[in-house]
Amino acid sequence: MYYVRIIPCLDIKDGRVVKGIHFVNLRDAGDPVENAQLYEKEGADELAFLDITATVEGRLATLELVKEVAAAISIPLTVGGGVHSVNDMEKLLVAGASKVSINTAAVKRPELITEAARAFGAPRLVVAIDARSNAAMPSGYELVTHGGRRPVGRDAIEWAKQCRDLGAGELLPTSMDTDGTKAGYDIVLTRKIKEASGLPVIASGGAGTLEHLYEAVVHGKADALLAASIFHFREISIRAAKEYLRQHGIPVRF
Repeated sequence: MYYVRIIPCLDIKDGRVVKGIHFVNLRDAGDPVENAQLYEKEGADELAFLDITATVEGRLATLELVKEVAAAISIPLTVGGGVHSVNDMEKLLVAGASKVSINTAAVKRPELITEAARAFGAPRLVVAIDARSNAAMPSGYELVTHGGRRPVGRDAIEWAKQCRDLGAGELLPTSMDTDGTKAGYDIVLTRKIKEASGLPVIASGGAGTLEHLYEAVVHGKADALLAASIFHFREISIRAAKEYLRQHGIPVRF
């Protein structure tokens, strides 16, 4: 049966969970393993682990920490950060990741998506798409890389279509304009990527209220909801989010 997934996101820096606004002004949000265990207990469907400085620092996500988090939970774990090759992906999967998220490396070398899909299967491959508003782009959204730091000069929606054609299993779009603001997801970006690709899409960047979660599904056509601040700082529990969605006709799993 189809149901909308709730996915807390552990943004990792220096071995700690952090959360910022527009990827900067980071606040400490606790221990990764403790957070992971809490979220599984609360009813999270999956967990995301994103090493937010790995690409900028030219390294892979910390394997030992991935192992610790994966060993502490039984729900699926998606890991991203500094993945540049099929070999990198294999290391993360061996460490306990259920899926691997790639971003900057795929933009640089799109054939990595096809290589990864052939090696591990599309369901284990998530392509993260970081984008920002830019009226000069045909869709109004420009692709950015390196943790939102570098504009690419390419249309983000066209890139989503290309990701589908190359073999991506799922897309994770994040708006640099809304990330961490708690002002709501970029619904237009989410919907455009869903409609253009037809792939499962995880809404990300900007959740602040229960209404935002609902809007991402109904108006943004999201298949899953990723959030960080509202869960890390205990503003909204995962159970409360699911109860609200169920009361408003959105299928969720308890």
